[in-house]
Amino acid sequence: MPMYIVAALYHFTRFADPAALRAPLLELCRARGISGTLLLAGEGINGTIAGDRAGIDAVLAHIRALPGCADIEWKESTAVDAPFHRIKVRLKREIVTMGQPDIDPVSRVGHYVDPADWNDLISAPDVAVIDTRNDYEVAIGSFDGAIDPQTKSFGEFPAWWEANKHRFHNKRIAMFCTGGIRCEKSTNYLMGQGVEDVYHLKGGILKYLEEVPQDASKWDGECFVFDGRVSVGHGLAEGPHILCHGCRRPLLPEDRNHPAFEEGVSCHHCVDETTETDKARFRERQKQIALAKDRGVRHIGGL
Repeated sequence: MPMYIVAALYHFTRFADPAALRAPLLELCRARGISGTLLLAGEGINGTIAGDRAGIDAVLAHIRALPGCADIEWKESTAVDAPFHRIKVRLKREIVTMGQPDIDPVSRVGHYVDPADWNDLISAPDVAVIDTRNDYEVAIGSFDGAIDPQTKSFGEFPAWWEANKHRFHNKRIAMFCTGGIRCEKSTNYLMGQGVEDVYHLKGGILKYLEEVPQDASKWDGECFVFDGRVSVGHGLAEGPHILCHGCRRPLLPEDRNHPAFEEGVSCHHCVDETTETDKARFRERQKQIALAKDRGVRHIGGL
């Protein structure tokens, strides 16, 4: 069975006219059968794409030729099933939304820490380890002893820091996220707040899980990923989680047995968060997905 190559990438650079970059990138992705999502903004590019080896290589070569992107890094893994059903290239104000106009990761960021050195850093008694991801991501896995800010979006992080910074007096700060992009901004933000001893995991959790053996790991659980695999574990093997298509939160297979679970509509996390009108709309969407599947085609509402 052919395997899909999944490439997760981001790069902060200054695009003078990101809108002019969109059409050629989208055209190439379509021509090469690439699916996924790419975001373009004045501050750079971010996204995850999937396809065959030749297609991924062609798109990465195109991205490396964009202004300031010659040294872009990316992380690769594989998937048995298509992680996405279509390609989207979108223009955004930020490639990862923090809502802080003075943030500039191009100018400076915290100290990068290679995965091989991460365990020693986070084991030091003077280091506070902060997970910068959203609450539903943290819920299925994190590093032992990491602090969970319990944020629902990355834009809540500055307010959380302002309310909690007193807890970290005389501490070095080590932060991590899925692939590294949020930490580029969060470390720049903390340095702007006067915190100098700031570190972040180079390549993020994905690089750690790829390089650090499970028997030497301080990671507990799975890592949420924003594609059809839902989660990955050590060695970037696909995890057991499924996705609630009502709220986009990860579920374990046994969560399907919960009375609140309805395929494509709700789960025990979100059953009380949506109205009956919402649920009726979700049921109609799920009906159309099922009809498309019976016809042997993919519904446009897929990832």
